[in-house]
Amino acid sequence: MVVDMENDFGSKGGMMDRAGIDISMIQKVVNPTARVLATAREAGLQIIYLKMGFRDDLSDLGSEESPNRVRHLLFHVGDTVNAPNGLKSRILIRNTWGTDIIPELKPQTGDIIVYKTRFSGFYRTELDSVLKQLGKKYLIITGCTTSVCVESTVRDAMFRDYSSIVLEDCVAEPIGYGFHRSNHDASLLVIQRVLGWVSNSKDFINAFQEPTRVTNQKLQ
Repeated sequence: MVVDMENDFGSKGGMMDRAGIDISMIQKVVNPTARVLATAREAGLQIIYLKMGFRDDLSDLGSEESPNRVRHLLFHVGDTVNAPNGLKSRILIRNTWGTDIIPELKPQTGDIIVYKTRFSGFYRTELDSVLKQLGKKYLIITGCTTSVCVESTVRDAMFRDYSSIVLEDCVAEPIGYGFHRSNHDASLLVIQRVLGWVSNSKDFINAFQEPTRVTNQKLQ
């Protein structure tokens, strides 16, 4: 599962970058996440992308004084901007450059895309029904941001009896970045202790390569 790895969060010229937020830590997780996706696809795992994105009229942003609407409007959600590709885009609006997945992680045929309008991927989305239809109970989580959308989704997954494994080098968090004890670290700690499990891209990839190595050794 890839959480919110879209241009408005992780690309230059996107919403966060325009707001003056350091997105370097999000960009750093792109390469390990791409390697994880390649391994997952080769192993036949289902890939699901969660994308934060609102309707054109912002009717799903929340009521006038709701925290979701107030906080997002501070980031100029819905404003029309010039995207780095030269086209017009609208901040965090569905089917625009801003809500496109970062190119290095773009979805492929057979992948599932679920739009969401709150931090959790389960809130008023089809995610739970999709997972149940697929018969899935174990989730490998990547994406941004660690202490907001990733943790919110993992919490809701735990409440619904899904088992989540978060890959620590494939998730990132701008809040508290560079602090001695960051939000990123705090979220990984609570996930490891009570909400799920924490691993990393190397161990994930090795888990799928190990059977091949064992088979090759037997053949030799």
